[in-house]
Amino acid sequence: MASSIPASVPAEALPVDVARGGRVTRRTRRLVAAGLAFVLLLALVAIAAPWLAPHDPVRQSLRVRLVAPTLAAADGLAHPLGTDHLGRDVLSRTIFGARVSLVVGFAAVLVGSVVGAALGILAGYRGGWTDTVIMTVADAQLAFPFVLLAIGIIGVLGPSFPTLVVVIGLSGWVDYARVLRSQVLILKGREFVDAIHALGGAVPRIVTRHILPNVLSTLVVIATLQLARAIVLEATLSFLGLGIQPPTPSWGGMIQEGREYLDSAWWISIFPGCLLLLTSLVVSRSGDWLRDLLDPTLRASRLGDGDADPRRRRFVTAPPDAHGHLRACRARSPHRS
Repeated sequence: MASSIPASVPAEALPVDVARGGRVTRRTRRLVAAGLAFVLLLALVAIAAPWLAPHDPVRQSLRVRLVAPTLAAADGLAHPLGTDHLGRDVLSRTIFGARVSLVVGFAAVLVGSVVGAALGILAGYRGGWTDTVIMTVADAQLAFPFVLLAIGIIGVLGPSFPTLVVVIGLSGWVDYARVLRSQVLILKGREFVDAIHALGGAVPRIVTRHILPNVLSTLVVIATLQLARAIVLEATLSFLGLGIQPPTPSWGGMIQEGREYLDSAWWISIFPGCLLLLTSLVVSRSGDWLRDLLDPTLRASRLGDGDADPRRRRFVTAPPDAHGHLRACRARSPHRS
């Protein structure tokens, strides 16, 4: 029997182009693959930095100080991206800086995801005072400026790689905890969780075997978005002198070193800055595309009737009936009478 739809609903909102939804999904998959390929390529460059870099990134040579990008400098060597104020090759330092940014970024994401996921699942599943305490701590951290927190911690412990990873990682655990808590609150009220409880299932088994797999896709999406944030935060702290210390090359440190020479030697800051911008944009957009690909509600909105199978039927708008209502009916195939 045909369903009645109020005439106030716009007719344009009723037809569903499932084929178009399928094309959007395929395009999203290609975009996610391209973003992951870029990150993988950058990781391979960082791993192979000792073999790809044309020069020693910390070797100084005042004979070629502030040399513009050239293939034949005064020392007889090529410097495709120029040299800095100490005669160090900018290309080599940029390649080695990618290693620092990715290592710090992935390590910080690992720390933040483990801490945030554990606290979020605990708060959502246990509830009560446990939930109140964890969410109060999360709200307090959100209200406190991150830069001041980082300055305080690094000022006490001193700038080092482990300190930088812990500070950046713990600054992002709140996002994991708040999102996963809301999902666990929904999941623990589902029938399958009640059935496992009735069968005598232990809480650790329920969490690890049934709840964690259902929130894993959300965890991956948040981690991808947090990776871009961690890379930018590492560059910010290095720019302020609180991150990776010289002479170890980092993108933020290179930008800080070249800011005094922007009018005469712009290449010192511009090239690592552009690579930092490109990396953060690609990683963050890949996280958005991955969310679109894994979120079932977004897939349903693209396909209209909530079915991800593009072979399902389509509905078109029929003329209004005698009561002034629009009717949704199945579209006839062209070869049918």
